[in-house]
Amino acid sequence: MIPFLIYVAIFVAAYLIVTFVVQRSRIRDYTSLKTVTFGDESAVRPNRVAGIISILTIFLLWGMFTGSSLLPSFLQMPGPYAGTTSFTYTAEADGRTDDATVTVVVHPRDAEAPLPEAEPGEGFAMNDVARVAQWRTVLINVSANDEIKKADGARVIAIDGQPIAPGETVAVHGGSVTLSDKGTPNFEPTRGWQMEPLYLPSPEAVVERTILIANEGFRNTSLLGHLGWSLFRVVAGFICGALVGIPLGYAMGLSDWFRGWFDPIVEFMRPVPPLALIPLVIIWAGIGEVGKIILLFLAALWIMAIAARSGVSGVKISKVHAAYSLGASKWQIMRHVIIPNSLPEIFTGARVAMGVCWGTVVAAELVAAEKGAGMMIMVASKFQNTDIVIMGIILIGVIGFGIDLLMRWAERLLVPWKGKG
Repeated sequence: MIPFLIYVAIFVAAYLIVTFVVQRSRIRDYTSLKTVTFGDESAVRPNRVAGIISILTIFLLWGMFTGSSLLPSFLQMPGPYAGTTSFTYTAEADGRTDDATVTVVVHPRDAEAPLPEAEPGEGFAMNDVARVAQWRTVLINVSANDEIKKADGARVIAIDGQPIAPGETVAVHGGSVTLSDKGTPNFEPTRGWQMEPLYLPSPEAVVERTILIANEGFRNTSLLGHLGWSLFRVVAGFICGALVGIPLGYAMGLSDWFRGWFDPIVEFMRPVPPLALIPLVIIWAGIGEVGKIILLFLAALWIMAIAARSGVSGVKISKVHAAYSLGASKWQIMRHVIIPNSLPEIFTGARVAMGVCWGTVVAAELVAAEKGAGMMIMVASKFQNTDIVIMGIILIGVIGFGIDLLMRWAERLLVPWKGKG
């Protein structure tokens, strides 16, 4: 909840500041002279400043809640407690009460700290020492060294002078003490607001692991090799799906027979997620490369077929009539009217299909693969190497975004008439 509120606050502040600056230094171009911009797509352009601030905000929040050394200390959220603390428990036995002190050393997970010496103290309750790693808890059997044991009727009735019963919690310096159902104190250090590295490592830890794997590789394959195998599978599956799906979509858009024959199949398979087909593809084609490419082929096939069919159906009939009036043949109409006017829809479908294929290949590699980005994530998760998992996710997102930018560039180059009627 707190990261979300901080994100919203940064969003609002950045919007107000950037909007004020832009209004003060607005460039008077054609778009600025428009009197109506709401609902006009041509008047809505990506704000590059907003995009940059958005990315920086994500990394800022990431660093704030992981204690990143890249940020100054005043920007870091309160971290988990580390150091030596103590609390006093009151034991009751045979109608008598006695106090003893428990010294607890809280240390980082990757570095154990030595236990200090504890003076026994006076009375039947003896002092104790314990140690615990950050973000962990420790049960302290305080009666183990007492003269009167728990089995003899001794029980803890107070922590730092505050009465306590089994199941209740008392706050102490550096953490809290909860009395278990059997009456044993359970000390939990203060966690702070930062995430445990097991769940979310800091940005610099991910960068260090990325550099290490880029230099040394992962499971006998370089980092580029893993990403290259994933990209090869995606491209191969997408090309196969496009080679079959686009002609199928054209046939469905031009022929009522083809539309009636294939429409139930396409509409039935379209909502089926590609991941649901993994068991069937493994049964049909095994766990090798052929099975993965078939799965990606099926992921792209229906999207490309629907995109091509929609492109053909969206061609303005006035253009077809104009071509006929000029004496064009069916082939000429197909070549000069239908195909050019359907290409924008096909490119939109291609962008969607590539995104689906890129997400599907990672899942396919989770099942059975010796190389690939998905395999890296799967193996790293088994050994709780969260930094490798996050590294893989970031690289997958960057490559997917790069593919989308490449396809946008190809669309602008090959279909310059899009949106111009």
